[in-house]
Amino acid sequence: MNNKVQDLFEARFQRMPDVICHAPGRVNIIGDHTDYNDGFVLPAAINFGTDIAARKREDNEVKVVAYDINEELVIFSLNNNEFDAQHSWSNYVRGVLKMLLVEFPKINGAELMVTGNVPQGAGLSSSASFEIAIIKVFSELYELPIDGVKAALIGQAAENNFVGCSCGIMDQLISAMGKENHAMLLDCRSLTFKDAPLPTGMAVLIVNSNVKRGLVDSEYNLRHEQCESVAKHFKRKALRDVSFTELEEQKIALDSTLYHRARHVITENNRTQEALKCLLNSDVARLSILMAESHQSLKDDFEVTTPEMDFLADILNEKLGSEGGARMTGGGFGGCVVAIVPEQRADELIKDVTKAYQDEYKLSASFYSCTLTSGAFRKQF
Repeated sequence: MNNKVQDLFEARFQRMPDVICHAPGRVNIIGDHTDYNDGFVLPAAINFGTDIAARKREDNEVKVVAYDINEELVIFSLNNNEFDAQHSWSNYVRGVLKMLLVEFPKINGAELMVTGNVPQGAGLSSSASFEIAIIKVFSELYELPIDGVKAALIGQAAENNFVGCSCGIMDQLISAMGKENHAMLLDCRSLTFKDAPLPTGMAVLIVNSNVKRGLVDSEYNLRHEQCESVAKHFKRKALRDVSFTELEEQKIALDSTLYHRARHVITENNRTQEALKCLLNSDVARLSILMAESHQSLKDDFEVTTPEMDFLADILNEKLGSEGGARMTGGGFGGCVVAIVPEQRADELIKDVTKAYQDEYKLSASFYSCTLTSGAFRKQF
């Protein structure tokens, strides 16, 4: 992939790039909609991501080509960097640079060639991969003292304050700090994390329902507001600080929808922390139960699944039994299911699920067998 993006850069800009950087996408194994509640998540960086070849400029001009979007070229000045409604993809670049300039006002512009292979709209965080790749490029071009946590915070700030999505920190941090062959339990409040190895003989299989994700931003932001309302009811900073017992005691006092939203977050935090222990102990049987419970909670309490996603999760869990688990992953309303499966059963599962899904919904699912990779800012030892 690096050779491809280098060739594309040279063909477009007629010179060699100074740097080539990569940032991975991610899949969240368990712990959805907990991150913006200061909770726990268990993502992993995957072997799909964003590649950027770049060369620095002496002026403040930024020229960026999105190869995968009809080779669109956007040009803007760091001194006149405003939201671009026409080329929405460029707002990730613009937003990151706006945040970078707050801390590093002396950086100049750059020429950028961007390409990637994270499936768009599938809930595998192509946006965070894009943001972290941009930050990595500018940290290399201008020798900026940015570590993985700082990179994640800059990417999150760009998405929250410029792009306009109230995302948590998970996507950016795992793209920056993932560890090869490991998932990561991330505490979204302290930004501390623990690495957990994928059990021997197990693989990560991502199944894209190919149901176009709809309502994501509006519904995502609504869920965020609903969770904040419950935290306020308890006079706590976030739902992370509310126990299940406390929630049950206040069930009658809470609006029914708000109660169910909070129940998902609180139980999901517990499941996610337990899942870390399952990975550390190679307890796949217990992990399979936790993943199935997580999907059911996202379906019933948080209401972010679709019938197609429910079907995929159910059939995978039925076929896997105690040998693995499956659940919706990402923001929801379409997108992907993630499964932890025995490596030797992956092909058989793909074949069976493909047929059953086609028969039930007349849709074709896309399958991605993933390896777990290092983040853009994770140093290898």
